[in-house]
Amino acid sequence: MKRIFNTLAIAMIGSVVFYSCSTEEVSTQDEISPEVLALITNAGFSTEIVPVMKFDQGYLVEGDIYLTESDLRTMGEGNRVANVEQYRTTNLVNAGGGRVITLYAPVGGRTGYSSGMIAGLDLAISRYNQQNLNLSFQRVTSSSGADIVMSRLSKRDESRGVLGSAGFPTSSGNPYGQIKMSGVLESSYGLSTASIATIIAHEMGHCIGFRHTDYFDRSISCGGSASNEGASTVGAVYIPGTPTGATAADKSWMLACTDGGDRPFNADDRTALDYLY
Repeated sequence: MKRIFNTLAIAMIGSVVFYSCSTEEVSTQDEISPEVLALITNAGFSTEIVPVMKFDQGYLVEGDIYLTESDLRTMGEGNRVANVEQYRTTNLVNAGGGRVITLYAPVGGRTGYSSGMIAGLDLAISRYNQQNLNLSFQRVTSSSGADIVMSRLSKRDESRGVLGSAGFPTSSGNPYGQIKMSGVLESSYGLSTASIATIIAHEMGHCIGFRHTDYFDRSISCGGSASNEGASTVGAVYIPGTPTGATAADKSWMLACTDGGDRPFNADDRTALDYLY
């Protein structure tokens, strides 16, 4: 099974299991310099379980978090916290009394997405909007003025197993403005609309301030040795009302790794969304 690193990469490990947010088998850390690896570690992120990859104009860390070298050089020393369930970043989106976040994705052509991918995006948006939060999403037909632009990964990144990436909200209260997604989730991996929606919703979750549910120990959903992703300077703040501990069986949409199936919001996910927005 393959494990898809939920919104990120693929590693062949025995039978068909998909991991969330990680990478293809890479033994060289994609030739990342020791200095950069030290900066990433100092900022509180893990480099051991999921290899760091050169990506776009920076680096892909922990499977689907995009950081530039400038980010790394301005971050202070990170820290780690105890193991409790749901986490958010220090910065959140300013929803006010109600805010609509617009999201654009190109359709068709060599750089656009198939109808199946767009259907997955629309389902991800619907899942958020059904929660009746102060924050909602709307897909728009132009990238001009869109709050989040979803663009297709390069052929190189798609071929090496990258599925997607995103970042965290800005200090000014805006969502992270870019999601990069593979355009072959349906054609190459055979994922259903619901599974594609789960992966896209996961990256949208990062954009509005959610960390991985099992951030404190990726082995809960990914297997292998225990690994704490680190709070870093972006924060890993416990969300009140969510239970302590995390299990793969709960199938949170923000677990670091998934089996590639459908993961709509569970009860604890809804509690976390309601608390924040």
